[in-house]
Amino acid sequence: MNRAADHDFREDSATVVTSQRVRPGRSDEYQRWQEKTNRIARRFDGFEGTELYPPESPDENEWVVVFRFSHLDQLTAWLDSGARRELLDEARPLFESTPTQEVLAGGTPVRQEVITAVVSHEVRPEREREFVRWQEKVLKAQQAFPGFMGSEMFRPVPGVQNNWVVAFRFDTREHLDAWLESDARKGLLEEGNRIFESYDVHKVGSAFSGWFNFEHGREEGVPPNWKQAMTVVLALYPTVMMLNWTVGYELTDLGVPGYVGLFISNVFSVSILTWLLMPLVNRVFSFWLSPARARTRRIHVLGALAVAACYLVSIVVFGLTIG
Repeated sequence: MNRAADHDFREDSATVVTSQRVRPGRSDEYQRWQEKTNRIARRFDGFEGTELYPPESPDENEWVVVFRFSHLDQLTAWLDSGARRELLDEARPLFESTPTQEVLAGGTPVRQEVITAVVSHEVRPEREREFVRWQEKVLKAQQAFPGFMGSEMFRPVPGVQNNWVVAFRFDTREHLDAWLESDARKGLLEEGNRIFESYDVHKVGSAFSGWFNFEHGREEGVPPNWKQAMTVVLALYPTVMMLNWTVGYELTDLGVPGYVGLFISNVFSVSILTWLLMPLVNRVFSFWLSPARARTRRIHVLGALAVAACYLVSIVVFGLTIG
């Protein structure tokens, strides 16, 4: 059960997933503090990277940060360092409560191209074996849900991590949410109440994160989903229109069946988005997409208006050209 459906894990790697609830109106200060924290963490031996995941909507205030190190002892050195303690003391006024953290020793690194949920369980004393058996039932149920990509269980690390941590992956946020909100999971949680005293869930990942990379997709995180969706539509609309106007007609003239032609067009459109248009859009709108740069309401509004203007231009151009 420990590493079902994932086979490229590294036994010596170590990851910490930190969740912090930022006080309303303090997000800009928090992001500046997090950038400072990232710079200091880079100086420590074994540091491999960090990702910042902003709240999914303006109504939420939970920020998730992932730090990855080559070895557990190197991660522990960072977590126990005086530099980190000073940083936490400095940021205390920014947080509603003490940040939580889950240490994942070994296993597959948390990746941006999938959606990962990290669940921390405070298992009741002497119920560890029952918890493992219960978790096997959870895995069996998860495997029946669309988009499930694997699950890993991390035992407590003495002196570092007291809770049992489970990380499971889905291919999209919608599939992950379908599992989290399912009746099957609710029934399993009711059964597990006698085994663990509490649990905490954190989502790590983004619906389109593979298309949004700033500073190699590490320090600056990914934009909120609503910005990602707007930007993908901006690149997708002209791509589909051009393919329909060119490749679509050619395939029809060649007598290619519609369902085959649609598949070929999808291959072209995804390739164009991934390697041509999305990198270009990222550069043009980085001031608005990058969480580290879009720090004011004015930038949020101006960026959204600029994207909307591009929508209008695209519609007018294709209307005059094709219509």
